[in-house]
This record gives sequence, C-alpha cells and structure tokens, in this order.
Amino acid sequence: MPAILLDVDGVFHISGRPIDGVGDAVRRLRDDGHRLRFVTNNTTSSRADLAEDLRALGVELDDEELETTPRAAARVLAGKRVLALTMAAIRSELEGVHLVGEEAEAVLLGGADETDEPNRVFSYMNLARAFAELEAGADLYCLHKNRWWQTKHGPALDAGAFVAGLEYAAQVDATVLGKPSTAYFEAALKALDADAGLTWMVGDDIEADIAGAQAHGMRTILVRTGKFRPDAVEASRVRPEGIISSIAQLPDWLEEHL
Repeated sequence: MPAILLDVDGVFHISGRPIDGVGDAVRRLRDDGHRLRFVTNNTTSSRADLAEDLRALGVELDDEELETTPRAAARVLAGKRVLALTMAAIRSELEGVHLVGEEAEAVLLGGADETDEPNRVFSYMNLARAFAELEAGADLYCLHKNRWWQTKHGPALDAGAFVAGLEYAAQVDATVLGKPSTAYFEAALKALDADAGLTWMVGDDIEADIAGAQAHGMRTILVRTGKFRPDAVEASRVRPEGIISSIAQLPDWLEEHL
C-alpha cells in the first residue's frame, strides 16, 4: 500500500481544536496497511509535545513518526554557531547546534505562535542583530517561510514576512529547512523507506504541502480545512490529484481511487 505523509496544523486541528474524525481516520489508514509519517512545519513546540497534543485529539502515534523542522535544522546546522530567533520551546530540539548572540555562522528564523512571545523574538532589536550578522557573512536559514497560518480567530501573520524582510535588507536568499524543501521531504521518505512516486502527501497548504510534494514526485490530496481557500486553488497552477472535505474522508477516497 502507498505510504502517506500527513500535514498536522489545519489537517488534524486548528488552534488545538480537532477536526472531526481524525482519530478514526488514522486508525483506518493503519488498518488498511498504509505507512504513515506526520510532517509538520510547526516551529513552536517540541516533537514530544506535538505528539502528545495529537494523542490528546485521539490520534495514535509514536513520537518518532513525527518529522519536524527543528530536527531538520539540527541535522543541517550541527556544529555551527547560530543566532536563532525561535520560540524557546524548540531550543532543546536543536541538538549539536551552538546557539550564540554574535559572531554567528548562520542566522535561523523559526515561526510565530499565538502567544506574546513573537513580540520578543521578532523585536526590532533582534531583527537588527540578525541583519548585522548577515552583513558580516552569516548564512540565512528558516524553519519555514509561511506567510500566515489559520487560527480559530482567523488568519495570523507568520514569520515568513520577517524572513522576506531580512532577505531584502541583506540581499541574500534564505535556505528553507521545512516544507516545501526537498531535503525535508527526502527525510520523511527515508524514514518510511518509501519511493516518492508511490507516496501521497495530504495537506491544507497549496504551496508548502501540495506544490512542494509534487515537485518531489509525490501524488497529493488537498483538504478543505485549515488554510484551504477556493480562490487560492483556482488561481494556482497546482492541481492536486484529489480535494476532500477533511481527513475524515481520506480512507474512503483512497479506497475508491487506488
């Protein structure tokens, strides 16, 4: 049976509020023989906390089944001196990375959350410090470059805006470590020992999830929850193989179309 990569935010929950039927959907997918990997651009919680949050929604999974962007950063930036503008909760995930306040080899930006912590992390002083390090020769990395994400209160500005600002100011290009980067998808496929052409990506983001997975040779399914916007789909040249109402419909859709 095909392997399946499952996005988390917007697919399983919105601001912690579960999408109906997520637990049953995952159980059915496992019973049908699919190998699963949960792939998230969440940059505000540790992998253990993310896994526990999913279990609280009724989803059965092991921590190791989660592919996270901080873990990707730890692989790429191991041994480097890094100025990290990230939420404090993920610092422990950056194993092997030397976190510094100056004379950095790399600048790393994480994402925002719904607390007041982004006010401190992405302050003018911190962004100016990051700019100075880039001007001195540091490389720019980001855990993702999302422009916004969906909350229970509506769309919220994400840290991709700050990444773009630093790119503009320092005249550099950021290396994206999470979706839609090839390295991130390759790590998830390697964990499943799966071929891209025999793997499905399920997500709510037409750019990071669907376009990113298609560029890597995977087939895709877009859910109408989370960041889904009909006008964005119509305006995009990206066409998923399927569009379903939510992840609850996924097992039935796969049974009909495989």
